[in-house]
Amino acid sequence: MLSKLHIRNYAIIDELTIEFQPGFNIITGETGAGKSILMGALGLVLGDRADSAVLFTTTEKCVVEASFQPTDKAAMLALLQANDLDEDNQLVVRREISTAGKSRSFINDTPVTLQVLRQFAGILVDLHRQFDTLELGEDDFQRKVIDALAGTATLLQQYQQHYQSFAQAQSTLQQLQARQQQASKELDYHRFLFTELEEAAFSPNEIEEAETEIQVLSNAESIKQVLASAAFTMQNGDAPVTVQVKTVVQQLQQLKTRPEGLDALQVRLQSALVELKDIAAELESMEENVQMDAERLAHLSDRINTGNKLLKKHNVLTTNDLLHIQQSLDKSLQAVTNLADEITQWQKAQDAALQLVSKSGKELTNMRNKALAGFETQVQALLQQVGMPNAKLKVKLEPLAAPASHGMDKIQFLFDANKSGRFEPLEKVASGGELSRLMLSIKSLVAGGLNMPTLIFDEIDSGISGEAARQVGIIMQSLAQKHQLIAITHQPQIAARAGTHYFVYKQEKNNAIKTGVRVLSTDERVQTIAHMLSGNEHTEASAKIAREMLGAL
Repeated sequence: MLSKLHIRNYAIIDELTIEFQPGFNIITGETGAGKSILMGALGLVLGDRADSAVLFTTTEKCVVEASFQPTDKAAMLALLQANDLDEDNQLVVRREISTAGKSRSFINDTPVTLQVLRQFAGILVDLHRQFDTLELGEDDFQRKVIDALAGTATLLQQYQQHYQSFAQAQSTLQQLQARQQQASKELDYHRFLFTELEEAAFSPNEIEEAETEIQVLSNAESIKQVLASAAFTMQNGDAPVTVQVKTVVQQLQQLKTRPEGLDALQVRLQSALVELKDIAAELESMEENVQMDAERLAHLSDRINTGNKLLKKHNVLTTNDLLHIQQSLDKSLQAVTNLADEITQWQKAQDAALQLVSKSGKELTNMRNKALAGFETQVQALLQQVGMPNAKLKVKLEPLAAPASHGMDKIQFLFDANKSGRFEPLEKVASGGELSRLMLSIKSLVAGGLNMPTLIFDEIDSGISGEAARQVGIIMQSLAQKHQLIAITHQPQIAARAGTHYFVYKQEKNNAIKTGVRVLSTDERVQTIAHMLSGNEHTEASAKIAREMLGAL
């Protein structure tokens, strides 16, 4: 429940603190005194949009702080843990607006985002302002009302788990099918490219090696001449290289007196002689192997031409680049085959999940259907109690074309205010006053099921008076037995039902008009309700009626 509200520098409020009580809290005051301003300030800590225009003094920041004693501690602790916030039995929510209009939000003195603030607000307060009856026309609210009465929480959770599995399988399947569709468009072309490379059957570096070999074959005659001349020069000729080195070795061997290091040089020369003879022999062998092979030359030319066409086609430079492309195409073609198998598996997973969704969805629909008749009867009885004897609410439940996260059907509230027999959507036929009383009737039925610890009504009694107002007061008083209820009202019949009465007033301080709030004593309540009954004239008759309404005679 909301235990304390502290407001500083907001609208015409300089600074005030209100301590709310369990049960039924009523707020009254003259028009323009600042009653709705209190709701505006409370709206800030519940996540409403902030604006620097609300600053009472433009040179100071605005601060609104609300203290709550949560009734659903499990939900609160879950939110605290999910957002890494300190756990505490009390929740203090603060909103600050700087002079520049920038807003900051805090929970238990820890900064949080506005989104997080709104999540906490959802489990703390149900705030109903004058025009919030529009919520009645929303599908989500209407469905939650029926679910609360039908007690579908456990089944709905089970359904949503099945639906989540179904939605995941469906999403994955759609992605795979899209990939398959795109791959199918390219499949034939990729297969053609792969086959072309596969038939070419290049080995690593083949094109580059063929170009080197064809150069050799094309110049075979001149190469043979050069190789033969080199071999001849080394071993034959007028002064063969090997003979000259051998002569040097023999000359060095004849020295009797040998300088230091000569033996080593002689060994090196002997090794060089052996190496030169080997080189000469290899030159001769190489010369013999170089042959003009026309057939080989033609084959190499064909391979090079084929390779160059493929290199140009794929815009690459080497044989290994082509082989890499061939491998990629092979993987791509294989992936298409694997994709078909994967699609089959996910199709089965989707079908299995859909069966579970359909089963629990039908059970959910059945539970909702069973709750409709009793809900319609209860609402009609309450509408009659609040002065709408001819009004009737009808709930229409229709199957959806496809399963949704909330179930397999759409719930719609239809309304007939005057026994016309024509039921239309609420937003088309119900007036503001009718919607307000209908909203009160519905919330009084489902407040427990929808987990509404604190309900706040800002002039929900607009447009009613007399017996209807008295009955609204009775309903609100009954609702306050299990929930904290805070209401702004102009109706004495409702004000008299409250356990705690707050009076909002204006006062002048330092040449400025400011709003104040005080809790009324029993005598002050008599005077205030008498004033509400008789207007500006305060009579003993109205005071007597006020005392009777309060049960204070």
